[in-house]
Amino acid sequence: MSNSQAADHSFKILLTGATGYVGGQLLERLVRSGFRVRCLTRNPSKLEPFFAGFPEYRSQIHVVRGDVMQPESLQPALQGIETAYYLVHSMATAENFEELDRQAARNFVATAEGCGVGRIIYLGGLGEDTDPNLSPHLRSRHEVGQILRESGVLTIEFRASAVLGQGSLSFELIRSLTERLPIMICPRWLSTPTQPIAIRDLVEYLFEAQALKFEGSQIFEIGGSDVVTYGGLIREFARQRGLKRWLISVPILTPYLSGLWLGLVTPATAEVGRHLIEGLRNPTTVRDARADQFFAVKPMGVRQALQEALLEDDTAQDVAQ
Repeated sequence: MSNSQAADHSFKILLTGATGYVGGQLLERLVRSGFRVRCLTRNPSKLEPFFAGFPEYRSQIHVVRGDVMQPESLQPALQGIETAYYLVHSMATAENFEELDRQAARNFVATAEGCGVGRIIYLGGLGEDTDPNLSPHLRSRHEVGQILRESGVLTIEFRASAVLGQGSLSFELIRSLTERLPIMICPRWLSTPTQPIAIRDLVEYLFEAQALKFEGSQIFEIGGSDVVTYGGLIREFARQRGLKRWLISVPILTPYLSGLWLGLVTPATAEVGRHLIEGLRNPTTVRDARADQFFAVKPMGVRQALQEALLEDDTAQDVAQ
C-alpha cells in the first residue's frame, strides 16, 4: 500500500469514505471487478483491516492521505481522476455538522473542477425537499447534493433511506433496540414510513453509476421493494430472531429525549442518535422511480435484506469465536 502524495494516473476512480461501512463494501466491489481505486483518507492505517482481509487487492489500491476540510490535500487525490465517489459526512463527529459538510463539499468540488474530474457520485438521503419540517440531517444531505450538482462536474446524487446490512448503523440500531428491550416505550417515529435498502443493492447502484451514460446532473431516489415503518422493521427483526417484543407508542418522547434514550441502549452516541431520530420523523420513501429505467438493480424486500444481514452477522460471530 502506498501513502504517497504523488498522483498515479493509472488510477481513474477516487473513493472517499473508504473506511466507512458503505465505502468499504463499495471498495471491495470495485477491486473485485478489476478496477484500480485511489482512496482518500485522513488516516491510512484504518484501511489495514481491509488489506488484511483481502491482501490480493493491495496492488489495485493507492491510498492518499488527505482531508476534505484541507483543500491543499485534495489535489494529489483528484489529479487524473475520471470518477470520484463522495461518501463523506460529519454527523458523527461534530454538532456543527451542517457547516462542516457544506464547506467540505465546496472544497471538494472546487478541486475536482480544477483537476478535470469527469463525474461525482454522491450518496445522500431521501426526504421531501419542500417539507418545512425536514430534519437538519436530511436537509444537510440535500444541501451537499445541491452544491455538488451545481458545480462544473456532472454529478449523480443517490438518495436512500436506512441501509440494511451487518455493520450498518441502521441495522445496529434496530438490532440493539430489539435484542435489549423486550418492552419498548416508543416515540411516534416508529410509525413513520420508510423504504430501506439492502447494502448489496445499494453498492450495486453505486457501482453501476460509474459507467452510466447520462446528460446533466441527476438525482436518483432508490430503495428496497417494500415500504414499511420503523416499528415494522423491529417486528420483522424480532420474528427472524424468534423474539417476542411489545412496542408501546407514546407521544411524550421528543426527538432530543429519544436521542438520549438511543444513546443508552445502542452503540450510537446520544448526539448521533439525536440527529438520526430527527431524521426518522420524516417519511423517506421513493417518489420518483426513474432509477428503474437506468439501472439493472432489482432491489430486494425487507425480509430478504434482514435475512442476509443476520446471516452475515452470525457468520462474523462464528469467525470471531
